[in-house]
Amino acid sequence: MDIDYAVKQATDTRSCVVGGGVLSSVPAVFREQFPDASGALVVADPRTWGVAGETVAALLGGVGIAVDRHVIEPGGALFHSEYRYVEEVKAAIAHGTVPVAVGSGTVNDIVKCAAGECGVPYMVVCTAASVDGYSSYGAAIVSPNGVKETYDCPAPRAIVADVDVLLTAPREMAAFGFADLMAKSPAGAEWILASEVGMEKWDDIAWHMVQDSLPDALGDAEGVARGDRTATEKLAKGLMLGGFAMQRMSSSRPASGAEHRFSHILDMTHHTFNGRSCSHGEQVGVFTLYTTRFIEALLDFDMSALDVERCVADWPEWDAGGRALAVETFAGTDFPDLGVKEAVGKWQTKDELRTMLAHAKDRWPEIVSRIRAQIVPSAEVERRLKAVGSPSRPAEIGIADDFAVRNARYAMLMRFRFNVLDFAMRIGKLDEFAAIAAGRG
Repeated sequence: MDIDYAVKQATDTRSCVVGGGVLSSVPAVFREQFPDASGALVVADPRTWGVAGETVAALLGGVGIAVDRHVIEPGGALFHSEYRYVEEVKAAIAHGTVPVAVGSGTVNDIVKCAAGECGVPYMVVCTAASVDGYSSYGAAIVSPNGVKETYDCPAPRAIVADVDVLLTAPREMAAFGFADLMAKSPAGAEWILASEVGMEKWDDIAWHMVQDSLPDALGDAEGVARGDRTATEKLAKGLMLGGFAMQRMSSSRPASGAEHRFSHILDMTHHTFNGRSCSHGEQVGVFTLYTTRFIEALLDFDMSALDVERCVADWPEWDAGGRALAVETFAGTDFPDLGVKEAVGKWQTKDELRTMLAHAKDRWPEIVSRIRAQIVPSAEVERRLKAVGSPSRPAEIGIADDFAVRNARYAMLMRFRFNVLDFAMRIGKLDEFAAIAAGRG
């Protein structure tokens, strides 16, 4: 599936230009997509201002568009997509002015959220092939109470990604984008599972948006690592397509799964390593390998021996134990109500669980076949992450080998979306599979 077709399926984005030397198209794209704008607000951080922000401002000003400038953390301090920066950008958006984000994931999310809350469309000029969030619906923002949440806000009206600019980014940023794209392999497997057991709706167009280009976009980890133009452009397009699928569904279902939940736990607990916060891509790479191994443990399980009635007997109804589990899991954290808020929507009655497990047991050979055809094997995931220069082991991001084992219930309960952890919990195998995936089983 190509970019032009994906744009036609999108709800918010009307133009996406990806290629070499396309930065010069910014004024024409701006004029076409925002004909009534009184001007542009170019938003960047100190690095991306030098890389492309100043050029974008000059290009727009050169055709008579009034330009205001806003640099986040002009002193150069490390910053994340915290809501206080959203407030800062909202204050800078003047009536009739269209925000133009120039940066990667953090700058884009901040501007996306600010534009959404101001009720204005915006444009993004990408500076790294590091995230799929450029083209996605919603923004991942650390809320004022410290919880990383996906804020509802429209995707950009227009996107420009110049490969020449992307190649100037620190090499590790492409590695992180590669890791984020690799996550679409286990995320797709989780979507298959959730759909097969009747817990999630299926969207064939969104599925193909993400998955059709994945083998090609992930096929040259070594090329991405050395800054090959073709490999980088394929990576950038793959990331864009993932975002468009999320935009189509107003959900991250097509492109993320349990691996992102573990990453969010690190964000929400303000994890640092060697004096800095680990990037989204670094975290997701480690947990993509872990989640793939978890899925493989599930696929190796003999479902024909599953005692459905024992699982049903052990399963707590929401008011008779489910709520208490959610409260207990998040007790003592900065977000004690999160588990209750998110888990209640996917909690099942005993009768519902019995029906689901009986169906899964009956369909298991077909489910296994679909999932095995979907996932990149864990050994190959690890090889590619190492080849591209992305972390794959917990120690590489400063966490213990058993981090995911200890936090499996947090990850399961922290989002309403049904994932592989939920299914393992329902068959009484969450702790076992969590340990196997960590090499402790």
